[in-house]
Amino acid sequence: MTESRKEKPVSEVIRERIEAAGASFAANDNIAEFVREGELPELEKELEEKVSSVLSTLVIDTEHDHNTRETAHRVAKMYLEEVFSGRYRKMPRITEFPNVKKLDQIYTVGPIAIRSACSHHLVPIMGKCWIGVIPSDHVIGISKFSRLAEWVFSRPQIQEEATVQLADELERLIRPHGLAVVVKARHECMSWRGVKEHDCAMTTSVMRGYFLRNTATRVEFLSLIKDLQD
Repeated sequence: MTESRKEKPVSEVIRERIEAAGASFAANDNIAEFVREGELPELEKELEEKVSSVLSTLVIDTEHDHNTRETAHRVAKMYLEEVFSGRYRKMPRITEFPNVKKLDQIYTVGPIAIRSACSHHLVPIMGKCWIGVIPSDHVIGISKFSRLAEWVFSRPQIQEEATVQLADELERLIRPHGLAVVVKARHECMSWRGVKEHDCAMTTSVMRGYFLRNTATRVEFLSLIKDLQD
């Protein structure tokens, strides 16, 4: 490690790497390709120090308060290894299988639990997702839908963009004749703060291919997931 590298925070090194590549590092982007081996533990340590500063600015006595003594460490670990891990780790391995039987009916997966955080206030978004597929030449295992959804939603997000991101990844992987993604979630930025509306949920959907062009196909899928919710 060079002396100049030692003087720079690892977050700055990663940011410079991304900017040099002309890539985006918005809250809901995946930046795994720009993070080198061994840098995530460094980033976690740097984040822990920054969270400690936030607690200090909030006038919280982390030295003598046993409840918050390790809070900075816990928060840093939570962000990088759990709730925002979809930014820092590569997409899970998704194995495709040929559609040997030439299945052309709707198959529906869900509800898949989704957990995210609003990129406006960094508070939880919790809900469920349903996916409908009319396959073409490729299919994926049922568990892979959950893995992919978890990877996409484990970032600071807004629900509308996350729904589109998940649809984009599925379309790229299996190139289906039809794809439908519906997400229904509650936002803590509405219930914990702001208007404090506890019973309000937001539903977003993306319809592509047969689901977009054919009303009967779309209605069939929406009826299937309604039955799953009842």
